[in-house]
Amino acid sequence: MSFRVVRQSKFRHVFGKSAKREESYDGIRITRNAWDSPFCSVNSKFLAIVLESGGGGAFTVLNLENTGRIGLNAPRVTGHTSAVLDIKFCPFNEYIIASASEDATVKVWELPEGGLKQDLDEPVVDLRGHQRRVGMVEWHPTAENILFSAGFDYMIYGWNIATGERVCEIDCHTDTIYSMSFNWDGSLLATTSKDKTLRVIDPRANKVVQQGKGHQGAKASRVVWCGTLNHLFTTGFSRMNERQYGVWNPEDLSEPLKMEMIDISSGVLFPNYDEDTKIVYLAGKGDGNIRYYELTAERPYCHYINDYRTSTPQRGVCLMPKRALDVGQCEVTRIYKLTPKGAVEVISFTVPRKSTLFQEDIFPPTKKDEAVLSAEEWLAGENREPNRISLKDGYVPPPQAKLEVKAAAKKAAEAANEEDAPPKGEKELLKAWHAQRDEIKQLQAQLASANIKIRTLETKLG
Repeated sequence: MSFRVVRQSKFRHVFGKSAKREESYDGIRITRNAWDSPFCSVNSKFLAIVLESGGGGAFTVLNLENTGRIGLNAPRVTGHTSAVLDIKFCPFNEYIIASASEDATVKVWELPEGGLKQDLDEPVVDLRGHQRRVGMVEWHPTAENILFSAGFDYMIYGWNIATGERVCEIDCHTDTIYSMSFNWDGSLLATTSKDKTLRVIDPRANKVVQQGKGHQGAKASRVVWCGTLNHLFTTGFSRMNERQYGVWNPEDLSEPLKMEMIDISSGVLFPNYDEDTKIVYLAGKGDGNIRYYELTAERPYCHYINDYRTSTPQRGVCLMPKRALDVGQCEVTRIYKLTPKGAVEVISFTVPRKSTLFQEDIFPPTKKDEAVLSAEEWLAGENREPNRISLKDGYVPPPQAKLEVKAAAKKAAEAANEEDAPPKGEKELLKAWHAQRDEIKQLQAQLASANIKIRTLETKLG
């Protein structure tokens, strides 16, 4: 007689439940851009969503309590001149959000107290340096005012948003960068790329510490660094276009610790990792379900738990920070799911418990919303792990803190904003048209002169 040994886990019975329609969000013109991005970001106060916008790029920021149907004239953030490709809230200040765009810029915005009441078109900082569109932004997990951006020029730049200066430059990639993720203390950065290589990089030294062959399929792969477990979790495609996930040791990328096929669907899988429960949630673009797995330090490293199924496909998802969850209801995760029909579905994942007391085993001390290093300390080589707090007595968000930006960075942002502003009125439009026509004529004359010189040199050499 054989006995099946059941693995012991506190999270074997995590269940997902969608909020009622009146507790969700509807009537939003969600972007239809083909770039593989979540297109949303959330914190304990606001939900930000990238919008479909003609003649420029825009995203909206909603107060979480403003559920239901969102009006078409709801306030937006409208400073970009091309489509917005990625947005991220600052982990240390809930009123600060960064955006990346096809206009090759990264902008940092400060929301007013109480949220948006009117359109916001002036960023606090305008970061320019990428030569092509910028596909993603990522905040540093421990250092204040440090923001990283990855562009289609195959470059990753680190910025100090307080000064508006570029402080790091990573130029080791040879093709499009698909994703990036920091380790627990922010000393290393993992990336996936179209060249099918998984890299671990020291961002301050611009040095590749480890690299290996990642997923070998032609479609996008993504990576997330699994905190104190110190594993890399990746999603991608095999050569036969099968969707798969991999678990890697960041100190040796010669081969994965585990590689397993999931299915044969075509949508890119977005991994979202919860450090406290060690659960990773996989949401496929165009899928109606969200799978979740528990990660462990020992073999086989990854254990399938369950999946949340609906018939509504998703455009992107984002996870609420653990500090803002309802611990009294044993809510371990809350996911905001963007759908193609302009709705945002709110899905709550809970662990059923009979007791109404605080469950310390499923709510260990979680990451605190404060930086442990200044930008200068991190750039000088210091590393420090994030502080943690207990959720036993509930979480109280800190009051709004102003972003201190140097005057020179503010002036540069204002000048860039004026330069990008479209002409106002018929006179300005006509003036701009004449100036552009004169510039085209001048460039045509320069090109003709250069062609004559080229022909003359060819004749002499011939």
